[in-house]
Amino acid sequence: MAQAAEQAVEQPSGQAAQAGPATIGNSEFDRDTAVTLREEGVYDAELSAGWTIIHAVNGGYLLAMLGRALGQALPHPDPFSVSAHYLTASVPGPAVIRTQTVRTGRTLSTGQASLFQYAEDGTEVERIRVIATYGDLDGLSDEVRTSAKPPAIPPLEHCLGPSDGPAVIPGSSAITERLDIKLDPSTVGWAVGQPSGKGEMRGWFGLADGRDADPLSLLLTVDALPPTSFELGLKGWTPTIELTTHIRCRPAPGPLRVSITTRNLAGGFLEEDADVWDSADRLVAQSRQLARVPRS
Repeated sequence: MAQAAEQAVEQPSGQAAQAGPATIGNSEFDRDTAVTLREEGVYDAELSAGWTIIHAVNGGYLLAMLGRALGQALPHPDPFSVSAHYLTASVPGPAVIRTQTVRTGRTLSTGQASLFQYAEDGTEVERIRVIATYGDLDGLSDEVRTSAKPPAIPPLEHCLGPSDGPAVIPGSSAITERLDIKLDPSTVGWAVGQPSGKGEMRGWFGLADGRDADPLSLLLTVDALPPTSFELGLKGWTPTIELTTHIRCRPAPGPLRVSITTRNLAGGFLEEDADVWDSADRLVAQSRQLARVPRS
């Protein structure tokens, strides 16, 4: 992360943003994922209530916060591969992140981090544990060999957002106010009681304040769309058990396209495979997560 961005994120959460579209390093996302160095390897943080989904803090937001801490702790700037295990549900409020450098090489460094919150008796409760490899996306080769293609999504103006229908997930409005998501109409049957039965979710994605995407915000993007379980006819919170994200290149400015697919629901768990494409038709991020099926 650029030095200017690191300085900007140390502003306290809730500080008014500058007029006009937000910028990388000066946005609500940056302020709400800010971490403050307490001592070597230990960072204080505040989980914002603005990124909750059905009263729980969104897993992608948490991943971005730990990603920011690791970006400050490790010698390389950009997340390449981040694997997280979600141990207990996080809630808005204070938290502490403890990082450890596992290995440092010439082009890659690996570290681990855990986020803790406090029980009523003051003891620490581990919420999420991450191991990640960082590098420099600007130093990657330009060579691309791929059979992957951007998802076929209707133009943004023909897609649907939260304002196009009633709220169908009680308690979920906080995060939707901070995201600019327009879903492919073919994946929103769940919103009108007619789920397709297919484990698919596709749409356009951006931050509501206009901040462009960067490698850190991509960690949020992969876990920001409604879960595919909705289109399978299931309702309720779909808690993430494990999430692995690969950041493939630095995204170009402009809206992102996200495609998420579930092929197998069994034993009370499902997987979600996500691809994220930027405005230059490049595959900028991929992820796979294991999630628990909503309990009826």
